[in-house]
Amino acid sequence: MTADIRPVTRALLSVSDKTGLVPFATALVAHGVELVSTGGTAKAIADAGLPVKDVSELTGFPEMMDGRVKTLHPKVHGGILAIRADKGHQASLAEHAIAPIDLVVVNLYPFEATVARKADFEETIENIDIGGPSMIRGAAKNHNDVAVVVEAADYEAVLAEIAAHGGTTLPLRRKLAQKAYARTAAYDAAISNWFARELKEEAPAFRAFSGKLIEALRYGENPHQSAAFYASDEIRPGVATARQVQGKQLSYNNINDTDAAFEAVAEFHPARTAAVVIVKHANPCGVAEGASLEEAYAKALACDPVSAFGGIIAVNRTLDAASARAMVEIFTEVIVAPDATDEAIAVVAAKKNLRLLLTGGLPDPRAGGLTVKTVAGGLLVQGRDNASADDLDLKVVTKRAPTDRELTDLRFAFRVAKHVKSNTIIYAKDLATVGIGAGQMSRVDSARIAARKALDAAEALGLKEPLTKGSVVASDAFFPFADGLLAAVEAGATAVIQPGGSMRDNEVIAAADAAGLAMVFTGVRHFRH
Repeated sequence: MTADIRPVTRALLSVSDKTGLVPFATALVAHGVELVSTGGTAKAIADAGLPVKDVSELTGFPEMMDGRVKTLHPKVHGGILAIRADKGHQASLAEHAIAPIDLVVVNLYPFEATVARKADFEETIENIDIGGPSMIRGAAKNHNDVAVVVEAADYEAVLAEIAAHGGTTLPLRRKLAQKAYARTAAYDAAISNWFARELKEEAPAFRAFSGKLIEALRYGENPHQSAAFYASDEIRPGVATARQVQGKQLSYNNINDTDAAFEAVAEFHPARTAAVVIVKHANPCGVAEGASLEEAYAKALACDPVSAFGGIIAVNRTLDAASARAMVEIFTEVIVAPDATDEAIAVVAAKKNLRLLLTGGLPDPRAGGLTVKTVAGGLLVQGRDNASADDLDLKVVTKRAPTDRELTDLRFAFRVAKHVKSNTIIYAKDLATVGIGAGQMSRVDSARIAARKALDAAEALGLKEPLTKGSVVASDAFFPFADGLLAAVEAGATAVIQPGGSMRDNEVIAAADAAGLAMVFTGVRHFRH
């Protein structure tokens, strides 16, 4: 046995998730490993007919205080933390009759699952593990001698090394130790963030975030950047929770764009309307509502068929075959939907590289939560923009009020503006975008670009008039000057929705009145950077 291999003669197992436990324990016993365990884990092992020593036999103390105290004892932690090559440590083990523990297998009380099912405060507190993290951290610290396992996915690797070497190697123990510390960090992050929510503490003194690896990615935004995709503890349907039915591996940019598309389409409740969002480089290039997904897709595609090539398509209802057939006519990277019919799946399957993601539901656009952005040396944390166009109290500020048709389109356009990079201008007509200006430094430039793209789309459709004639226009933030609004007038818009709040609001309102526009203020801004 080489110097870095440590034999496994005794293992302590204490798991809430018992997946694979009995086969693992059976294999350990077959290798001559003595098993020590606690509570339900010990019972599961014993019920399988395997020899197991209850931890109370090891410590000489029974479990107490409803199981809160069972492993917090020198007979446990001494066996884990003793350095095998330290004569003083070995003397202490001998003096106090402490048996070394070579393998610690612990997964923690299901705190995250308890929060997810909305348990009450006291039950949630009881699902905070104390002894488990202590054993995990102790074993990870002493990884030179002790192996620590925090998830069933690593059982096979441990057994393979025991079978091959009669013990565990230092590289494996170090890898397991790193995962162990990451797991306890994620666990503590979940607890601290839950506490902050319960206390309504919006800016706690320390803020921790965590993630569990979904997959390593080929690269990041560019080929020279490394990247990986992690799942957070937020319960929200989307790309992180989706089932990939087919297609090649998602890229970093695919994931980012798919998230943008699916969050945008969730603004449209499926019980009210069918909706389709087409995204390119994180910005919608076409959004529409319709009586069916097929109709909505045709309207969304008409907005900017050039940008839609190689884009992401998100739908708010079960993908049907007719819609799928229309969508596969042009090159598309991803289709994401709550669900899909078997016939639709078969249609998409003909395009082997096209990714089809099914999420099982839509995210709630009104739900709270946090978004995080890194800056040099820090994190910017904010609440999600969960303002809904349906809930806004619109204030008519012009002499002319919008017609019912205009008002419907205004709410639609402002709903879309929430998901387009600032500065944002959206032209919409008949519940479809007809021009989108995104991410410009000047709002008037966004208005002009959106109008130009609408002209291009009209030419592609063989129309003589721009799509923006008779449209409405939405701005994600106020017009600081009348020039942006006048650009919309030139494009043929008849009504405007904007937050208001500029020092020059009166100027802008006067310009709208002079042009015969109807304009409403929302009082809500949708900056998106």
